[in-house]
Amino acid sequence: MTRLQALKTFYGLLSELERRLGGRRTLADANGRMPWPRWGVYFFFEPGEMRRDSGCGDRVVRVGTHALKHGSQTTLWNRLSQHKGTLSTGGGNHRGSIFRLLVGTALMARDPRLRIKTWAQGSSAPKEVREAELPLERAVSDIIRKMPFLWLEIDDEPGPESLRGFIERNAIGLLSNFSSPAPLDPPSSHWLGRYCPRERVRRSGLWNQNHVDEPWDPAFLRVMEELVLGT
Repeated sequence: MTRLQALKTFYGLLSELERRLGGRRTLADANGRMPWPRWGVYFFFEPGEMRRDSGCGDRVVRVGTHALKHGSQTTLWNRLSQHKGTLSTGGGNHRGSIFRLLVGTALMARDPRLRIKTWAQGSSAPKEVREAELPLERAVSDIIRKMPFLWLEIDDEPGPESLRGFIERNAIGLLSNFSSPAPLDPPSSHWLGRYCPRERVRRSGLWNQNHVDEPWDPAFLRVMEELVLGT
């Protein structure tokens, strides 16, 4: 199976998943009272980012999951809410979401007025630092909350060998253009990620860092198909 064939199959599965879920959601309209599965993998799209080679429609810009350590209690909504941020302030905590961190670094590179030296520094920060970061956190929230996403329920126990991890890393490997001499479904010329200082984001065309330079196993598509058809 060529990479192009695999991409067509992958997006076909996402179309079926979307049909079975009753459509995509956005974090702007999502909350913890919705009937989320306990565990799963999520796929974010981005307005204005379209596929060019594998068909028509939006391209996936981020794949993620959660609870990849034994004993983890993090649920799918826990993880999504970290990306969404805080409703009371409109901000969020980029130290708890690499997705938010990456979008913020790209925003600062594109608009120097948003730059703040403490961004991505440390695993925690005192109140005065977080208050100074709030304008950028709000800008990040505004972008991420508008991104449509799908989720695939995978109800297996937390751990590094979970099926969720298998689907996540292979989907990222397939979608990534990091090591591809001939990119497929590349990002648009105006994609925000092109400003990101992180090479893995720019070259992969994804808001991901891990797995973008790894090979993908075609077998994951058969597994994913079974999971989608069971949704």
